[in-house]
Amino acid sequence: MTDSQPKALVTETYSVYTSLRSAFMVTTPPPLSPQVVHPVYVIGGGPGGLAVAATLRARGVRAVVLEKSDAVGASWRGHYDRLRLHTTRRLSSLPGLRMPRSFGRWVARADVVRYLETYAEKHELEVVTGVEVFRVERADDRWVLHATGGRRLTGRAVVVATGFNHTPRLPDWPGRDTYTGELLHARAYRNPGPYAGKDVLVVGAGNTGAEIAADLADGGAGRVRLAVRTVPHIVRRSTLGWPSQRSGILVRRLPAALVDRVAALLARIGVPDLTPHGLPRPDTGLLTRARQGAVPVQDVGLIDAVRSGRVEVVAAVEALDGPDVLLADGTRITPDTVIAATGYRRALEPLVGHLGVLDDHGRPLARGARCPREAPGLYFTGFTNPISGMLRELSRDAEKIARRIARLRRAGRGA
Repeated sequence: MTDSQPKALVTETYSVYTSLRSAFMVTTPPPLSPQVVHPVYVIGGGPGGLAVAATLRARGVRAVVLEKSDAVGASWRGHYDRLRLHTTRRLSSLPGLRMPRSFGRWVARADVVRYLETYAEKHELEVVTGVEVFRVERADDRWVLHATGGRRLTGRAVVVATGFNHTPRLPDWPGRDTYTGELLHARAYRNPGPYAGKDVLVVGAGNTGAEIAADLADGGAGRVRLAVRTVPHIVRRSTLGWPSQRSGILVRRLPAALVDRVAALLARIGVPDLTPHGLPRPDTGLLTRARQGAVPVQDVGLIDAVRSGRVEVVAAVEALDGPDVLLADGTRITPDTVIAATGYRRALEPLVGHLGVLDDHGRPLARGARCPREAPGLYFTGFTNPISGMLRELSRDAEKIARRIARLRRAGRGA
């Protein structure tokens, strides 16, 4: 069997799977209501946007997805090669189409992209690519979208699903503009090949930074250091077959103080103490931190890499100086490459900031099926990073949004 045959077999299996599913299940949605002029516009062709469009269509509501790139799932296409879902396949499917078993328990990035493509085709979604929406405005009881090419699109309702990881955020370190080493955001990282034998500093100990550091260590980088400002909670992706995602679902509504104590106890049992290697246990609780927006790091190789010395933990970055990087503890190092896994901005201000629907951090004041009081018919999905799993919550949001829009339509109250 050649190297290409397993991939071809997976693709063929998925094709047969979707064909059989269509043959034995009713997949035809109800007739679409005659909203030819004023459909619901969904901004963003990622998992959240596609899920909303599919659930609306299933209820007879016309939805048009506007995607600024040339294909659905653009953010997933741009992630690093090694990435797999940290949530299980069973808990990551979108409404109306399960991910096939052939994808395995932890679905690879390329398979997520293939799934999203199949999802849009299976639900016959109206997806318009190459159209970026720059501004959304209220006009009487309608919404006007200002988009690429001078377009003015009028919708009965708008769902903003541009994504949690929208615009890479690169810290404004002193000396950044004159730094002479290689500096890139984690968004530009694909695989360890270009860094073989090099000295690489990864900045940021979230899931992305932790995984890129482990990937570099496994892939032949000469030296890998991980700069940590806030010590993360580290959890096993699964323990004795029980995925940490299910624990996240069970505890998310419990008192934080209780969960924090239990999680600390379980961490001492299941996760080795990395204090001797520069990574002490956190002094704040796991759920408390998660509710502030910092989900725990799921271990996919970082623990072993740190314990073996293949990844060295160092202090946070304070400044850049010529070829050097200055750390918070006063250390000066000279890596060949700095990879900043420093997160993203939602970048919603140009789009809807003038409507008074964002908080001081640029996050929507209302999400899911709730509209901001000042903006009836404007919905947001995918702007949190839940401990229970992003794709699971996107699916739940989609169902709620679609139910609300369909109910308001039936009541003659618009969207």
